[in-house]
Amino acid sequence: MRVALITDGIWPYVLGGMQKHSYYLCKYLAQNKIYVDLFHFNRSTYDIQALEVFTDKERKFITSHIVDMPKSLPFPGHYIYNSYRHSKRIFDKIKDNLDQYDFIYTKGFAGWYLIEQKHAGKLKSAPIGVKFHGYEMYQTPPDWKTRLQHRFLLREPVRLISQKADLVFSYGGKITEIVKSLGVKEEQIVEIPSGVERSTLAEEIRPMGAHVRFLYLGRYERRKGVEELNKAINPLFTKDKDTSVHFSFIGPIPKSKMLKHRFVRYYGEIRNKQKLQNLIQQHDVLVCPSWSEGMPNVVLEAMANGLAIIATDVGANRVVVGDDNGWLVDAPSPEKLKHVLQTVMAAPRELINSKKARSLQKISEFTWEKLIHQFNERVLGIKA
Repeated sequence: MRVALITDGIWPYVLGGMQKHSYYLCKYLAQNKIYVDLFHFNRSTYDIQALEVFTDKERKFITSHIVDMPKSLPFPGHYIYNSYRHSKRIFDKIKDNLDQYDFIYTKGFAGWYLIEQKHAGKLKSAPIGVKFHGYEMYQTPPDWKTRLQHRFLLREPVRLISQKADLVFSYGGKITEIVKSLGVKEEQIVEIPSGVERSTLAEEIRPMGAHVRFLYLGRYERRKGVEELNKAINPLFTKDKDTSVHFSFIGPIPKSKMLKHRFVRYYGEIRNKQKLQNLIQQHDVLVCPSWSEGMPNVVLEAMANGLAIIATDVGANRVVVGDDNGWLVDAPSPEKLKHVLQTVMAAPRELINSKKARSLQKISEFTWEKLIHQFNERVLGIKA
């Protein structure tokens, strides 16, 4: 069995949620002894030829094909323009070997030209599936600039690619609703969530201490809702009094976006896995105030470390977050975020601990060891 995995990069050579998902998909296909032709590129200082992020056994089943992303002078739409050019480069690399594959999995715009050619009847190949992560361009934007980019640059090519692919992958939740709204037939949609590695699950929760410890985990990006979270946090503090709440930010947050309160701490970006895991476990509640999402790795990783979750009801968040393990907010407005933070601060310690414990129980159903069997059975026809 051989799969072509056509991506816009894999972690850690390219950072991002889609890239992390691609890494795990490639890793666990290889662990299941399925050959993977990996089409990707590098935006890091790592040696991409070495594929050192995979084990020796995994590398035996992975063939790496480097297809660099084209560059051009910046202009409105240059990302779409270069993405299309990149998809043509990938097509030129793969076109003579299409008969080798049992399935072709494409991420984002990377399979654009290949999908077009097959849909036009100009070639034959195994089924081609496409994944656009969270279809963020069809979710609520945080500002007018993003709204214009979504409406006039991204939506139409994403719609056409989704309609022309043989299969469309969704994490579930509101993402499936978006895919259906684009005219994709229900039988063409494959719902498979994302997850974590079983080895990363904490053995037990760390019970809440004297103060509620909130955590924001991730990079700064406008759609991630840091500005709204800051406005919600500010009124919770007074200069002269102690407080029953602590906030931590892990990730590269610009100094201009940092709050100056003694109960708010910024740790910066932490790449050491063990150090990061230990720090996450020192908190009680993850706050994910995004305007749009797919299925955020930060939510999954926080659950794996025994945290309750506050998240906006976007993307596939509702698949993993509910009343049993957290609080869903319908929009990331400062007022609504402030209200839910105050609700948590006033909640009994036993309630927060029970939600923390439920997160850890719940995430055990979203491990890559289980998810890869769903993919193999539902896409490749391989029964466990």
